[in-house]
Amino acid sequence: MKDFLNNKVIPKMMVFINTKAIRGLKDGLLYSMPMMIIGSIFLLLANFPYTPFANWLGSVGITPVLNQAYESTFNIMALIASIGIAYTYVKNEGYNGMPAGVISLCTYLLFQPSQVTNQEGANVGVIFKTWTGGQGMIGAIIIGLIVGWIYTVFLKKNITIKMPEGVPEGVAASFTALIPGAVVIIAASIIYAVVKNMFDTTPMEWIYKTIQIPLQGLTDSFGGVVAMGFLIPFFWFFGIHGSTLVGGIMGPLLTANSAANQAILDSGRELNLANGGHIVTQQFLDQFMTVTGAGITIGLVIYLTFFAKSNQCRQVGRLGIGPACFNINEPVLFGTPVVLNPIMAIPFMIMPVLSGTIQYLAIYTGLCPMYKGILVPWTCPPIISGFLIGGWRTALLQVGILALSFFVYLPFIRVIDKMYEKQENQTQG
Repeated sequence: MKDFLNNKVIPKMMVFINTKAIRGLKDGLLYSMPMMIIGSIFLLLANFPYTPFANWLGSVGITPVLNQAYESTFNIMALIASIGIAYTYVKNEGYNGMPAGVISLCTYLLFQPSQVTNQEGANVGVIFKTWTGGQGMIGAIIIGLIVGWIYTVFLKKNITIKMPEGVPEGVAASFTALIPGAVVIIAASIIYAVVKNMFDTTPMEWIYKTIQIPLQGLTDSFGGVVAMGFLIPFFWFFGIHGSTLVGGIMGPLLTANSAANQAILDSGRELNLANGGHIVTQQFLDQFMTVTGAGITIGLVIYLTFFAKSNQCRQVGRLGIGPACFNINEPVLFGTPVVLNPIMAIPFMIMPVLSGTIQYLAIYTGLCPMYKGILVPWTCPPIISGFLIGGWRTALLQVGILALSFFVYLPFIRVIDKMYEKQENQTQG
């Protein structure tokens, strides 16, 4: 079985993971993450859970400033992603990626609605933050990947303007981007004209309606929860970083769900299913399906640290309990081990699905609130993260999930612990 997995399954998975598109997507999206987290902090302050303090912020004029900072960070995440994906794609090919990032940005803006009629009836050019945020995420991914690919093709085939030696690098790079940039913008303009005339909409709006909304619907379902809960530990079982792989693919859609929820609140409506609220968001994944690490292994760590009888298990527990508080569990995955251990695979794959199911039902029935646009770093300790994203009810649900993980792992880790204890006694004897 191990030979089959190592020789047949894992190589094919690694081929997919290392494709140019997946690498560009996964690494390029990271450029938007810092601003999303920073924006979430401003959003949290602008909507501070302590009402007297929140009212004071509004009375002294600080709340509008906080909202402006949020709008200029979190709500341009797709715009940053369009630059980052194209840049990373070209950089991974060994070329200067910044020109491709700029071309991708221009294409991204070209595809959006760009005018609004003011009170005097005149058309005014604008950049809609609606489309630079969550609603433009899939468009940003498509544009970033296509622009990165086209730009790379032109450079590989030397279809560029070459400057003589001695010309400054910055000047030479700008001329290198001239031909591929012109081709991309001309092609994008033609696409814009065709979509506008045929469908009376812009390409970005068309992508959102025909691609992004259906994809978000797939993620925002119980089936999507089960799939994510199973696939992340499934890949980790083979030693593949499942959180990065699945998160890289699902992350844009889950983040778009979070942004859509915040947009509902910003419009003055109540955040619920009737108003189009999303249950499954980035917070759903980070704080309940990978909290304390893939597989939600905090229960395993607690047993290893405080209840294990074998020296090996106790040592792994001591090494793993500190990182587990910050959602890092590699010491436990490889030290117990969980990776390629058929006994530990059972609770490792069951626990995230169980946690996701409980959380889905809690939000669906109204026991816990839907998540707003507030994101916390993935290293934020559990319970604290639960309180920040959803208040005391979400934090209490996290406590219950973490406690449940102990009993889910208990019968399986006992088998491993007894096996190690027996081996240690034989060695000492």
